[in-house]
Amino acid sequence: MGLPTRGKTASNRLRRVDNFILLYEPSILTSPRFHDAFFVDLGYGFDARTTLESAERFRRVNPNLPILGVEIEKDRVEAALPYADSITHFRLGGFNLPLRTGETVRLIRAFNVLRQYEKKDFLPAYETLAPYVLPGGLMIEGTSNPFGSLWVANLARKVKDTRSSVEGWKMEALVFSTNFRIGFDITDFQTVLPKNLIHHVVSGEPIFDFFEDWKRSAAETSAAKTFGLRQWFIASAESLAAKGYRIDLRKKWLAKGWLIWNQE
Repeated sequence: MGLPTRGKTASNRLRRVDNFILLYEPSILTSPRFHDAFFVDLGYGFDARTTLESAERFRRVNPNLPILGVEIEKDRVEAALPYADSITHFRLGGFNLPLRTGETVRLIRAFNVLRQYEKKDFLPAYETLAPYVLPGGLMIEGTSNPFGSLWVANLARKVKDTRSSVEGWKMEALVFSTNFRIGFDITDFQTVLPKNLIHHVVSGEPIFDFFEDWKRSAAETSAAKTFGLRQWFIASAESLAAKGYRIDLRKKWLAKGWLIWNQE
């Protein structure tokens, strides 16, 4: 279920995404409650590099982590199969994940996938993926620039509403990431917003107000750039939080170029 992506990528394009997960919630990779559940790299592209790079990073904390790369084009899957082993798998599939009986998922990374779809396809894609993920599992879904130096992602948590017994997603945070190599211009983040937000940067929408307030915060703290872009980024985030936004102000995030806007 789905459409082929363009498939192009660059080595280490998603390194900052993986490093974010390793810092945000390493237990998603190590907790016994997830046992043999997969990390799924959905729409890995024309070759297996992003999946294999993630395997190297994530298996530093869990050497036995099962990993599944999923692609909707048969040729891409066949090209990846020589890299498969007993805990690294590549299968043909889409949003309807190609799981076998008894297999489950702890974490999905879907980057530069939904951005190529229509807006109307966003919710159905999320709904299709939800049943495969264990309660408490995560999905990080978003868009990056070609080299991964700038990205924005939804962080969604698999939850179960005990009142209605309906399983689904709860949007936990919107994450903005930069390594500062292209400077610090807030409008750049607008170009890599996830599909559910990219068309809503218009007056009256919450994401529009957020960007306007962040731009004002950056202007108000522009003196901080004397000390470098990181210090300016941190100062702008602190000013944004003072305007009422639920920003995680811990330096372990901001100093590394991650602004987390909590949605709960």
